[in-house]
Amino acid sequence: MFIPQIDEWQSASEKTAEFLSGQHKLVIGGTERPSASGEMFQTFDPAIGKVLASVPHAGKSDVDAAVASAQSALLVWQKMAPSDRAQLLMRFADLIERDAPWISEVESLDSGKPKAHIAAVDIPLAVGALRYNAGWCTKLAGETIPVTAPDMLVYTKREPVGVVAAIVPWNFPLCQACFKIAPALAAGCTVILKPAEQTPLSALILGRLALEAGIPPGVLNVVTGEGATTGQALVEHPGIAKISFTGSEEVGKHIARTASSTLKHVSLELGGKNPNIIFSDCDDVDAAAATAAGAIFFYTGQVCSAGSRLMVDAKVFDRVVDRVVSEAKKLKMGHGLSAETTLGPLISEDQLTRVNGFVEESQQNGIEVVAGGQRGAGNLASGSFYEPTVLTGAKDDDRVVKDEVFGPVLTIQKFDTVEDLMPRANATNFGLAAGIWTRDIAKAHAAAAAIQAGTVWINTYNQFDAAVGWGGFKQSGYGKDNGREGIDKYLQTKTVWVNYAG
Repeated sequence: MFIPQIDEWQSASEKTAEFLSGQHKLVIGGTERPSASGEMFQTFDPAIGKVLASVPHAGKSDVDAAVASAQSALLVWQKMAPSDRAQLLMRFADLIERDAPWISEVESLDSGKPKAHIAAVDIPLAVGALRYNAGWCTKLAGETIPVTAPDMLVYTKREPVGVVAAIVPWNFPLCQACFKIAPALAAGCTVILKPAEQTPLSALILGRLALEAGIPPGVLNVVTGEGATTGQALVEHPGIAKISFTGSEEVGKHIARTASSTLKHVSLELGGKNPNIIFSDCDDVDAAAATAAGAIFFYTGQVCSAGSRLMVDAKVFDRVVDRVVSEAKKLKMGHGLSAETTLGPLISEDQLTRVNGFVEESQQNGIEVVAGGQRGAGNLASGSFYEPTVLTGAKDDDRVVKDEVFGPVLTIQKFDTVEDLMPRANATNFGLAAGIWTRDIAKAHAAAAAIQAGTVWINTYNQFDAAVGWGGFKQSGYGKDNGREGIDKYLQTKTVWVNYAG
């Protein structure tokens, strides 16, 4: 398809235009092919509501082909010298870095995220995951175990679990894919990547770049399609050994139930409703408040770690509210390819309707909207834009405080004592992340120990690194991405007993 002459798109590079106007195909067994049915679906630019590209919809027969290809490649890949696997992953990372300028444009058009944010955050995280896990290829050692039986040598081997289905969300399509691809391939697994149907394009780019890097055919396959069909076929397939999923709590629970019938390995990184706590004794209240605004409004609040519950010491409550509102008003909504944009659209009209529903219900319950609370107007009306929104006066049992909104909506609540605070901070089904702002080191460590979350940031927020595991407690899921734990979940241990007495 051709690119319409829309002002925001005219700044895109020739490489981006060439990619978008080309034919998009599945990547299976080292070749690009259409879906067996020929069925296609459309992906949209959420900033202007226009069709961006048509992408193949993989059906059951396509998933069967991808699994067969991955199974065939598994023995080749796991027998490859670990140092050779490491070199290929490094080459893969180099190619993403080489093409970062136009990949950032494609990702921006497909997701609505500002291109500058993708270049500064998503690309480095993706490249970092590949390079970090490349280092693990040569270090996945077993151990020898002393046992009571005489004349026995007992040792363990760390082996890949097999074919992995990596199912990734629409909010961080590129780097979430690499968070799963990198450790799985480093462990010796083969992978079938299924991106979210809302943001399929960067996954297709990854499939092509993997082949260009020299990764053998069938080691990384890419199938695009809807979760209810393509994703379901992957979860049900008996040839899949592991499902690695990032997405909603509802879908994660469905995957866990379905995968149990074949006892697949499953790891789930789900939602969050994360408390961000500012004590009055923090070094710089205004800086903490400004960072708290960034913690919720970055990528329009469509981040599982978003600091969506700001809990503030009553002594500095009004000051924090004023600063957060000031920061919200500085944000400039617009198309992701515009250099001036600091806040892109929500991913879809459905998501906008969901977010606005939370705000309207909050207003009906007497909660005050002190900033935002409306969809974008004027030249933003054709896109899925929603104003950065700040709410005060919400109670702990209000739905907007308890449930994940996944939009640019912040509740600010006050607290009086630490004893009152901690039970409230933990009064959620989720346990993904939390923030603490204080100069009192004893208070900081005590609060970090008390909070039920997989990650706690102290005097900072939204810090990530490929070397540091990421995942949550409670209904935020189980299993970690990144770090040593991130590669462990793609390995299984074999124990070998040797009687050397003859």
